[in-house]
This record gives sequence, structure tokens and C-alpha cells, in this order.
Amino acid sequence: MTTRILIPTHNMEGTEIADHFGRAPYFAVIDLDNNGTAIKAQVHPNRGEHSGGKGHAHNNVLRFQPRAVIVQGMGPRGIMSFQSQNIAVLRANSRSVQELVQAYIRNELEELTEGCADAHHK
Repeated sequence: MTTRILIPTHNMEGTEIADHFGRAPYFAVIDLDNNGTAIKAQVHPNRGEHSGGKGHAHNNVLRFQPRAVIVQGMGPRGIMSFQSQNIAVLRANSRSVQELVQAYIRNELEELTEGCADAHHK
């Protein structure tokens, strides 16, 4: 069985975490095997309304079925959306996606429980 995590990124290479989930240009989707080894990684564009698409990014990425989302920041609506689907929202402790994957494997990331104070939604 694999575990899938999702991390918003600044670049198509998926190497650096974006500052805010909904405004991230891309999302890295990483599958880990039972030993915690990354077996597949893909980067997808953000199709949410903040990136010129439709809908909220947090709803759009549910199709990837992640077990956890690792973020620098996220609005309260996004956190509630993931929590309602039993998807962990974890606070990043590094800018490097590679380091974040390792921190996830070592269970070093804390849960993000409050949304960004600067999240402005219509």
C-alpha cells in the first residue's frame, strides 16, 4: 500500500514549497511505499481560481487522494475541507520539498490547526 502526500510548490520541478497553498502555481504529488521510499513523484499545475482556473485549490486537489498535505500556510476553509476528508494538514519545517518528504517519513511535522490570518476569500 502506498501513502500519497501533496505539497504546493513554486516551480514545475517541485523542489521548493510555495508560501500559501491556494496561490501555489503547482502541486507536487508524491507516493511513498511502505518503507517510506518515494516511488513516484508528479507535479501538476494549480487549476484553482487564484491561478486563473475554477474552484478552490483545496477542492480541486482532492482528486489526487492524498493522505497528507504539507504547507507553509493555508486559509481556514482549506484546512476544514481537508480535515473533513480525514486528510492531515501538516506545517512545513523546511523550504525544500525533499527535506519535507524526509520529515514526513520521520513523523517530524506538526499539524496545522489554524488558517492564515491574511487569507482573504470572497
